[in-house]
Amino acid sequence: MDVERLADEVDDRLVGADAQLATAHPGDAPGRQPVHTVYVPAHAYTAGTVTEWGSAARAALAEHGSTPAELAAAFDLPEVSVKQVYDRVGAKLLREPVEDLRIDFEDGYGNRPDSEEDGAARAAATSLAAAVAAGDGAPFCGIRFKSLEAPTRRRGVRTLALFLDALGPLPAGFVVTLPKVTSVAQVEAMVTLTEQLERGCGYTERSLRFEIQVETPQSILGADGTALVARMIHAAAGRCTALHYGTYDYSAACGISAAFQSMDHPAADHAKAVMQVAAAGTGVRLSDGSTNVLPVGDRDAVRAAWRLHRRLVRRSLERGFYQGWDLHPAQLPSRYLAVYSFYRAGLVEAADRLRNYLARLDSGFLDEPATARAMASYLARGLDCGAVDETELRDLSAIDRDTLDRLVRRDAVA
Repeated sequence: MDVERLADEVDDRLVGADAQLATAHPGDAPGRQPVHTVYVPAHAYTAGTVTEWGSAARAALAEHGSTPAELAAAFDLPEVSVKQVYDRVGAKLLREPVEDLRIDFEDGYGNRPDSEEDGAARAAATSLAAAVAAGDGAPFCGIRFKSLEAPTRRRGVRTLALFLDALGPLPAGFVVTLPKVTSVAQVEAMVTLTEQLERGCGYTERSLRFEIQVETPQSILGADGTALVARMIHAAAGRCTALHYGTYDYSAACGISAAFQSMDHPAADHAKAVMQVAAAGTGVRLSDGSTNVLPVGDRDAVRAAWRLHRRLVRRSLERGFYQGWDLHPAQLPSRYLAVYSFYRAGLVEAADRLRNYLARLDSGFLDEPATARAMASYLARGLDCGAVDETELRDLSAIDRDTLDRLVRRDAVA
């Protein structure tokens, strides 16, 4: 048997499939992913918003969790577990309280006279540019404009164009949020829109990117019975950075009554499972939604909302959704407590297993290359958000950041 000839025939048969796989599923996106997106209504946004959110978050922590023991009581957690992250959470709220900020012209802003929204678009862009120039912005930022559904389409396009015209150069990490998507055609139209806006604003080609909000049943299951969200990713021509789940619009559209609309409802889990499979290997990231139970009012109300938020954030992290929405400054302490606890809880084991894997030592686990990459990604995410620092990672794993990044990119895992 001529094995070489047989292999050549198989190669010839699969060359098209190989090329399609490489194009459609290039692997995970490189670089940092924010742990959350903060949504601020456009009329409430100023150049000082990030600073103000940090101050308000620290005030909430001081009022309801001024010591590790008090914060542990607020969350019904062992004090020893809170002590491990307490100082880090406080430092984060001072250094970088908001990782990703979205200026919202959609539901958070509402429908207003055209002249008012025109002015708000220009003012918000000017404020964002000023915040970035002063070093007071978030590492990631962007705008959510009104959807491309027929009733809001023209207003949304106008707001986006006016905002970008007033903004000037795109800040690092800038992204546009496309909400309430109901068809692949809307994503294709968004590609054309971003191309035209790039040319009109003098931006570098393909620099204007967008995320798709999955908040309609049509994006999960189309009239033809297919998962349209998968087709939307590929229709975005490489411009889609993430899929963001919209808790309340999606739940309401599925007929779920207000009292039961939540990130952990079975309908939400189904939608997010479809999103997760559709995005896997495409370089498109995932974000969970929000809880609208805000930590405001008396101490009991704040603590109850904190416990709910922490539980939901932890649940999302365990399910592979490493980002979510925050709607109020007092949600930042519970966000970072949940995130930091998640990354520190598995730090020692992940570092030990990865070190043993690379050294080909017996660790009691039969880890495969894909698992090694997952552990490297877990450790890298912990570093990115501040839950872990490079010195302790090197001490635990004998791996530096450059090596870790190569592992995440599959350069050093075999």
